[in-house]
Amino acid sequence: MKRKALIALPATALLAAVATGCGAADMTKQASPYANAAGAKTVTLSVQSWVGARADAAVAQYLLEHELGYRVDTVQVDEVPAWDALSQGRVDAILEDWGHPDQEKRYVRDKRTITDGGDLGVTGHIGWWVPKYFADAHPDVLDWRNLNKYAAQLKSSESGGKGQLLDGSPSYVTNDKALVKNLKLDYQVVFAGSEAAQITQIKQFAKEKKPFLTYWYEPQWLFNEVPMVEVKLPEYTDACAAKGAKDPSTIDCAYPTTPLKKYLNADFAKKGGKAARFLKDFHWTKADQNEVAQMIAEDKLAPEEAAKRWVERHPDTWKKWVG
Repeated sequence: MKRKALIALPATALLAAVATGCGAADMTKQASPYANAAGAKTVTLSVQSWVGARADAAVAQYLLEHELGYRVDTVQVDEVPAWDALSQGRVDAILEDWGHPDQEKRYVRDKRTITDGGDLGVTGHIGWWVPKYFADAHPDVLDWRNLNKYAAQLKSSESGGKGQLLDGSPSYVTNDKALVKNLKLDYQVVFAGSEAAQITQIKQFAKEKKPFLTYWYEPQWLFNEVPMVEVKLPEYTDACAAKGAKDPSTIDCAYPTTPLKKYLNADFAKKGGKAARFLKDFHWTKADQNEVAQMIAEDKLAPEEAAKRWVERHPDTWKKWVG
């Protein structure tokens, strides 16, 4: 499938430091102590905040440490700043990118400081979703042109009398404010603040069998627990994407479907030895990712323990990566 770029509004520039892996690194102040350490068997992974990306990193870290003998540091960096950190060698790899064509052009094609690390093996898609129980009762809600009919049923105390469109973190790729405006929908985008907060809200709605409309994405383990059906938005086209790239406020079409990609720092790709080869070969399925993500998010396992359990269950998959 030809890779199509997501239309992205600017992400926030905050770089969030987290104490995970073998060391804590504040990316706003300094590079990871392991990034580009000459002669040392070390790897630094950029980890996005959503649980699917944390599942990628957990399994990669576990195998790098336990099978290949590396020390691994992980740092949480928002989507766009992660490209800057990768280009500068402050991190070695991004394992799940949802499409940033401007960054790809700047760093991969022009500066050549970042190398395409290949497909992750998972196809990503963002859209608007309603719970299956609401779609079954009101099938016409699955056409965006009928959404205003249900705005009163979908309003909340935070949506100011309009229907609520629930989003997660403002730092995620989202065109929702533009879509609401350009499609003339009587809705208000309400940010839960994070993926975890959005999941909590969705699960509460589902428990009470309340209707809701939410920005959501695949792959995501929550579909196993709360079945949802996608609302059909105006068809995505390259022309819409080109228009939106120039002015995001003009976007009036659906999000694309795209294979998720890995990217490596160019120097690391050349000199990273077995670690670089392993990360290029890391390739798994939506089911694999959801299995680990659900153990982390729903079963509350530490990422290392979730990775360990997945590794024990799927040796035929990961042994191809470690060579």
